[in-house]
Amino acid sequence: MERRRQTAVACALALALMLSSGVSSASWGQSRNYTKTRYPIVLVPGVLGFNKLFGSIEYFYGIPGSLRDSGATVYVVDLSAFDSPDVRSEQLLQQLRYISAVSGSTKLNVIGHSQGGVDARYALAARPDLFASLTTVGSPHTGTGVADFIVANTTSTGFLRSVGTTVVDGLGALLNLIGGSPRPQDSEQMLIALSSAHAGEVNGRLPAGLPSQRCGSGAADFQGVKLYSWGGTSPFTNPLDPTDYAFGVASLFANGESDGLVERCSTHFGTVIRDDYTFNHGDEINQVLGAVNIFATSPSSVFRTHANRLQNASL
Repeated sequence: MERRRQTAVACALALALMLSSGVSSASWGQSRNYTKTRYPIVLVPGVLGFNKLFGSIEYFYGIPGSLRDSGATVYVVDLSAFDSPDVRSEQLLQQLRYISAVSGSTKLNVIGHSQGGVDARYALAARPDLFASLTTVGSPHTGTGVADFIVANTTSTGFLRSVGTTVVDGLGALLNLIGGSPRPQDSEQMLIALSSAHAGEVNGRLPAGLPSQRCGSGAADFQGVKLYSWGGTSPFTNPLDPTDYAFGVASLFANGESDGLVERCSTHFGTVIRDDYTFNHGDEINQVLGAVNIFATSPSSVFRTHANRLQNASL
């Protein structure tokens, strides 16, 4: 019994020492070059659009650091918090060109969450030469049931939508200002862009990577650019995360399984790595502040594994 107690104490001390020295559990047993890719990784935020708030609160919470810990070169862009993919993709392209120039890399591994994945598809169509790969995470490629419900039950000139877009645009302007990048806002156009009808129209013009059949996989590459996606199907995962309650309500408007905002089949793009992680829309980026499903794979680990996948593909 005493020997068992001593062993347990020794293990606890070893764990404490590892944590205090900054060694993350995600990197145990992995080489320091596990996430080192040939081309830099660029993370693209979705709705809210920020890189950091107050200089410390990351959109991709803890994920850039986790990737850098074992060799990755990572950039995070910032876009308008609320606007259409037409506008945000132009902002994205400007930043991709800048990152390419300062990094000296002709190509980039772009990973977009939510609307950021849709924005990146627009950018891919315009400048495929800037991309080594494009990965979308929880992105609404065929629209969302929530957007469909709002569009169907309000009008652009009606009181509810007018007030709502005014408030949301103001919030977006504040978030971008706090993040250090004042940008235009147009939540009305964002809402329309995320509807199924508008997505269908756009997909007819930008079909690269999209499945030919509902819930299938799309082409694995486009003009030499590798394409991937993943998503979640668990709206409520942590009672300590206040956003889970909102995702739980929003999931009632989804057409089938969803991460609380985006339906499972809507996330399909390129090679579908997995479409049923026990994540909600916030968990996919380790939000809020790491309050995710404690029984599921760590979101940071999913990103790290994907970086290693890109490494093994010589990307």
